[in-house]
Amino acid sequence: MADAPRLGIDWGKARIGVAAANAGTTFAYPVETVQAGPDEARRLVALVEEYRAEVVYIGLPLTLAGERGIAAQYIEEKSVALAALIAPVPVRLVDERMSTVSASRSLGSAGRKAKQQRKVIDQAAAVEILQRALDAEERDGAPVGLSVIEEER
Repeated sequence: MADAPRLGIDWGKARIGVAAANAGTTFAYPVETVQAGPDEARRLVALVEEYRAEVVYIGLPLTLAGERGIAAQYIEEKSVALAALIAPVPVRLVDERMSTVSASRSLGSAGRKAKQQRKVIDQAAAVEILQRALDAEERDGAPVGLSVIEEER
């Protein structure tokens, strides 16, 4: 899988963090924060095209007990819509529990105060989501998570 560029998305109701990994690497890096709203899909499609992503991982916000709640349903709906726009690029849902907490801790360790984190926390969470997927890909030798197409069935 490392030979394919990938994107990671932390989809929130206000902001959408995006991260990328280049072909031949297993290192995720921040790309941008997309403002949620009427133009979000257009911008995300443009990023998939710009980075030539061959897989898009979207964080699925499960509860701490591993169950799907209202937030997960929202992400599933957004994921299905994005998948239709970028087909045949696969969209896969991956467990994102604690990704924002981990991102905040990492930013704090790097010297960013909570107020300074607001502009980049979504990107950092997307990096966390994508990096976990990359690590699992490397371990398993295949894409991880649940295919959005499989979820529709």
